[in-house]
Amino acid sequence: MSRRGNLLLGWTLALAAIALFANLGLWQARRAVEKQAMLDAAARVLGERLPQPLSAADDPHRARGYDWATGLGRFDERGPLLLDNQQRGGRAGVRVYRIFVPRAGLPLLVDLGWLPLGGERKLPTVPRPQGELALRGLLSAPPSVGIPLGPGLGREGEGWLLTRVDTRAIAAATGLSAPLAPRVLRLDPTLPLGYERDLELLSNTLPPDKHRGYSLQWFALAAAVLATALILTFRRPRRGTDR
Repeated sequence: MSRRGNLLLGWTLALAAIALFANLGLWQARRAVEKQAMLDAAARVLGERLPQPLSAADDPHRARGYDWATGLGRFDERGPLLLDNQQRGGRAGVRVYRIFVPRAGLPLLVDLGWLPLGGERKLPTVPRPQGELALRGLLSAPPSVGIPLGPGLGREGEGWLLTRVDTRAIAAATGLSAPLAPRVLRLDPTLPLGYERDLELLSNTLPPDKHRGYSLQWFALAAAVLATALILTFRRPRRGTDR
């Protein structure tokens, strides 16, 4: 192949690689902006803590928003819902959810906190809180997931083991007569109820700084490919090679 043919092939591959790396860098940058906006919005709500009714969780227009909510109700008799593969302090465990029926509004999931799993992966016993209770906490969207694969939940003893929190699938699997609210209540850590917990939004996913770092790495790779292509294009050919 002639030098011109080699250059054409090389630049085709280089431009494809540059486009790929640049798009990956842009995606990481967008994720950083999105997650920073999430953190800022939640911080404002947590700073003000202006109480809304639990029925605010029902609003589909606020499905990705944050509100501080309080209200009375009872936990449903159905068993617990345990979200698998949840890390806390370097330990493996599950996040415990239960269905709560407020005095007004749709049933909603309440995040009761985190419980550890031993090496034998025996699921913990989660007793149902009794009586009418006053709850408060942060209303937020369920934990984000990657590409959803499979049904997302399966029956385990008295409850269900989840690989993701899909409110529609949970309502169908548990036989609720009403849909679940699209947001969940992350219980106030100061309440004497539930298990280890906090109101950290990104405990099991990458924070904005990590996305920014990965974005810079992808852009650096794109720049390195461009620089390499330019060097190979403009270097003087050795004697005896095609011109």
